[in-house]
Amino acid sequence: MTETVLVTEPEKPLPAKEKRFLWGADPRLVGLGGVLVILCLAGQLTRPDQFFTEGNISTILRLAAAIGVVSVGMTFVIISGGIDLSVGSIVALSSVWLTTLATQSYGPFVMVICGLAVGLGCGLINGILVSYGKIVPFIATLAMYVSARGLAERISGRRTQVVAETGFLDFFRGDLLGIPVLIWMFALVFVVGWILLNRTTFGRRTYAVGGNAEASRLAGINVKRHTALVYGVAGLCCGIAALMVVARTTAGASTNGTLYELDAIAAVVIGGTLLTGGRGSLVGTLIGVLIFTVLSNLFTLNNLDTDIQNIAKGVIIVLAALLQFRARKTKTSGGSS
Repeated sequence: MTETVLVTEPEKPLPAKEKRFLWGADPRLVGLGGVLVILCLAGQLTRPDQFFTEGNISTILRLAAAIGVVSVGMTFVIISGGIDLSVGSIVALSSVWLTTLATQSYGPFVMVICGLAVGLGCGLINGILVSYGKIVPFIATLAMYVSARGLAERISGRRTQVVAETGFLDFFRGDLLGIPVLIWMFALVFVVGWILLNRTTFGRRTYAVGGNAEASRLAGINVKRHTALVYGVAGLCCGIAALMVVARTTAGASTNGTLYELDAIAAVVIGGTLLTGGRGSLVGTLIGVLIFTVLSNLFTLNNLDTDIQNIAKGVIIVLAALLQFRARKTKTSGGSS
């Protein structure tokens, strides 16, 4: 009976003191939204003729699309109590493999299936090593980080492979109802991910495993299989992101996805997902991705050095980590009182 209580604990709603804020809104998400609004106001004040234009907004969303999709998969992994350092390398490997098929005159359908299959396969390998091989997630995904990037270099010969497949480019670089297809893809992945995490048994089990893996096992959850599937979801997201990167740059290269793992982890942490697992929000991750993308756009429009931009990102990450620590400390103090 005790184990069942531990498993369902991560699924409980927020305490009354946390939930009753601005008509039930999560105060952390409201704070993140406030930061995003402040950045947008700063952009409008510094570049009123460029920031809130249709072209610039479209640019921001298209740049956020690929890393946003990767961050959706990373959210699942971190909520389950894991970590994935290989997402950037998986994006590179998937992009190289599908562009290799493009140079061999395969059609766009085969290219898409290949990109998704490579991403899913790499993710499942990570999950199997972590769950069944009992390798620490940091080490298992670090090994994939190195090997996937090396395999991408081997396949491409360290050359950039340009895609000339018109069917692929016409579709993924096109518009639907006046909105770029890449933005639609990002929105679709986010919606499906939100439903999977918040409205299905798979999502509830992800929270439960991240909250207490042993109690989840005793409650009847196949923790090993579920962990492998969670990493598979992250890998599939990397495959989708590879399609988006190739469509945007019209090329596949072993350098694609560089530092995506750091950007994704940062966005997830900024969004309020606990690195210890068991708690997180895809809405928070979305806001975190937009914060970093708007910040980068703001620095670009104002011709500021990238080193200052990186310093600003570092400060934001540290502040988010401190707020997480404070929130956990407050919750613990409130629960023990």
